[in-house]
Amino acid sequence: MRRRLARALVLPLVLAAAVPALSLGSSTPVAADSVVIGGFPVEASQSPWTVALSSRDRFGGTRAGQFCGGAVVGRTTVLTAAHCLDEDVLGGPPERVRDLKVIAGRTDLLAGRDGEEIAVRNTWVNPAYDGVSNAGDFAVLTLAEPLQDGSVISMAADGDPAYAAGGTATVYGWGDTSGAGAYPDGLRGARVRVLPDALCEKAYPGGVDGTYDAASMLCAGEAEGGRDACQGDSGGPLVAEGRLIGLVSWGIGCGQAGNPGVYTRVSDIMRTLGWTRAAAGV
Repeated sequence: MRRRLARALVLPLVLAAAVPALSLGSSTPVAADSVVIGGFPVEASQSPWTVALSSRDRFGGTRAGQFCGGAVVGRTTVLTAAHCLDEDVLGGPPERVRDLKVIAGRTDLLAGRDGEEIAVRNTWVNPAYDGVSNAGDFAVLTLAEPLQDGSVISMAADGDPAYAAGGTATVYGWGDTSGAGAYPDGLRGARVRVLPDALCEKAYPGGVDGTYDAASMLCAGEAEGGRDACQGDSGGPLVAEGRLIGLVSWGIGCGQAGNPGVYTRVSDIMRTLGWTRAAAGV
């Protein structure tokens, strides 16, 4: 998750883990029992649409080169965050990363040998992405081979009740569990609430920390803090009522009261790309 000084996931994970002060800012880390902040272990089979983006050349082999997450919306189509493919993250344009892969069906990135590692054939980064406001934070990966049946999650279109404020959603990823650079090996999830746009607009009115835009973003967490996505979760799925509603994008800190996590709104992605509910799954 990209969080400026406080949640700047754009640092390679090897660097973020080595300089945790950058991920804390002036805040105190929130205690968590596991990953994502305040989360719980998840088997990959329970969330087959959650994948890890990997480059061992860039990020090392300790955790299979994982640096971001993604959501499978078609057997050869993965959505992720645009900032995950920034040149300052990858060390150059994504097409020059020779070993860019998606890891699917693997719970434990350190010891696991199960699942699939599939090369990314093509990357498309939203040309309207704005790294200052954080608007339009999404990218599309096309895989060289199709993933297994059952890996695809349906997307929630405009007007879907899954977006309703107060509803429960789950965010998935392999990111920081504490806000202090504690990266797990296993996939985790955290249950969060979809929060009212007014609360998010108040938290992020604009400026150097980003600007909340209800048309293209949504936010989720707990008003009092404690459950949230964090560094390393960027691009991963936020799921409500069995449908994809968001991609982990940005915020300030991890699990802080008054600073909920902000997600790219999937209905806006669909509208931008001209996708119907089933379009990416064909």
